[in-house]
Parts: sequence; structure tokens; C-alpha cells
Amino acid sequence: MTAVSHLVRKELLDGKAALLELGPPPSNLVDRQMVGALADALRDVASEKDTKLVVLAGAGEHFSYGASVQEHLPGEVEQMLPEFHLLLRLMQSLPLPPILAAVRGRCLGGGFELALACDLLWAEDDARLGVPEIRLGVFPPAAAALLPLRVSAGVAAQMILTGEPLLAFEALEHGIVDFVAPAGQLFDAIENWGREHLLGLSAAALRQGRRAQSWPRRNVLAQELPELERQYLEELMLTHDAREGLDAFLSKRQPDWEDR
Repeated sequence: MTAVSHLVRKELLDGKAALLELGPPPSNLVDRQMVGALADALRDVASEKDTKLVVLAGAGEHFSYGASVQEHLPGEVEQMLPEFHLLLRLMQSLPLPPILAAVRGRCLGGGFELALACDLLWAEDDARLGVPEIRLGVFPPAAAALLPLRVSAGVAAQMILTGEPLLAFEALEHGIVDFVAPAGQLFDAIENWGREHLLGLSAAALRQGRRAQSWPRRNVLAQELPELERQYLEELMLTHDAREGLDAFLSKRQPDWEDR
């Protein structure tokens, strides 16, 4: 096991699967330190030719509360957001085996965007998934790019424009989640599925197959996300309400919207 401040690696499937646990719990915030640690871990996995699955999970009871709100403030967001989006593109460009997001508890904001960038998204039945950014006066650029690959335009709009999270079974019905396991049984289900469906396959073929099937995510992250990132940094962050919403959250008070 190799531990770093924001990531712990473990082994599954007799060493043929890499479990990457986001941390530190309980929030497992997707901040710049975690982004860097995860990028390094994925590069390591890409060099290991016999690994047949990557499982991305949160340490403790939750997947992730989301990105660091502090890092969304002016002066920090200009570095944080491009680095996070580079990680999402790296997930598509590296020669990796399939990546499965194993979601327990809260999976919100940047954590949900990270899960959407995976090939498979499995959840326990008490999980809650969503993008609450609109309540802070901002929007989720990566989710705006990735959600329409999994759901209808209306469902994507409802999630992004209201910030309301979905329960695991609701997300399953909409096609966001691929499989729901009973509470406490998610990793047993992953182990059983991996042994039945992956261990007998070629790791080289799995990497090639993953590259072939992931072209929609690769294209949308390369072609659409840069414009959404520009809108966020050059237009949204100039509004009064974006700065007010973030400050209100950090100050633990209700925002005073001025609609500008």
C-alpha cells in the first residue's frame, strides 16, 4: 500500500485491480493536492501492463463532498479549475484499463464530475449524487460537458439548474449510475464482477477497448470543456453573485443575491 496525503492505493482482484481511495475523509475534497496525487497514481497504473481495472472510491463513508470552495475564490480558481480539467482529460488520454467509480454516501460537485469521467459508475443504495454549485452562484463546467453523455438534456438541465441531488436508484433510472448495490456490499459486488468478467481477459485488450469506447468523453472534454472553462473564469467569476455565493458559503450565511 502506498499512501500520500490525499490518496491511498490498495489492491483488489489478486493484485490485478488498483483501488485508489480519495482522502482525507470524511469530505475527500477534490482540491489541488488531491488532483495532483490522483494524476500521479493514474500515471503509475498506466505503466503497469497487467492491471485490468481501476476502482476510484472515497475513504470512509463518502465518495467526495466536492471541490474545495476556498480554491474557487478569485486568485485561486484560475489555477485550480484548469488543473482539475487537465486531470479529467488525462483520465481519457492515458493508456489505462477501465475505471470504475465506486460511490458511497455523498458524491457531489467536483467529486461527481470525477465520477462522470469514469467508464463505469456504481453506487450503494444510500448514495446521493449531484451538482449543487448553482446554490453558490456558480455552475459545474465538467458536469455541463459530461452529463449529456449519460442523460437527456432535460435531466441534465434540472440537475445543473436546481442543484438537487439524486438518490442512487433515481440516478440508475436516468442512466447516470450503472449498478446499485445494497449498503455495505459495493466492494463485494465489484470483486465478484471483476472475477467473473475481467480476470480472464487480456489487460492489453481491455486498455484498447477502453480507449475505443471512451471517445465521446475524450472529445467533449477536449472540444467543449475549454469554452465552458473560459465562460466560468472570464464571465461567471466577474459577476457579483458568484463572489457573493462563495463568500456566503465560507461565512456560513445566506447569500444576498443582487442578480448581477
